[in-house]
Amino acid sequence: MSSEHMQIGEVAARTELSLRTIRHYEETGLVIPSARSQGGFRLYTEADVARLMVIRRMKPLGFTLDEMRDLLEATDRLDSADPLPSEEHAELLGRIRRFEEAAQQRVADLRTQLARAEEFAAALAERLSQGPAS
Repeated sequence: MSSEHMQIGEVAARTELSLRTIRHYEETGLVIPSARSQGGFRLYTEADVARLMVIRRMKPLGFTLDEMRDLLEATDRLDSADPLPSEEHAELLGRIRRFEEAAQQRVADLRTQLARAEEFAAALAERLSQGPAS
């Protein structure tokens, strides 16, 4: 095995994703191992790890597998060595811009939820610090 390839266990440790989750993303076509060992083990590269990290970051923001696939296809196309017509390049950048805007909105929504949860926890702590009712 070349030093540039990692087995799924190392990838799982680096991405903090379970083996099952990584295999699921493979089954859905989001991440395909770059190679297989002679024994048939999945082998991944740094680019595969980076792709999994994009997915890992999108998941808690509520993006669907189809949305993840759409973003990854856009970034793959932009990163390809093939020259792009200017219209396609602009469309792909627009698609990524929409994902960035959606991510920003979802982060703001999560901050609001977190603030409400913190207020609730503080109210409970305040109630407990008041001691027994007389």
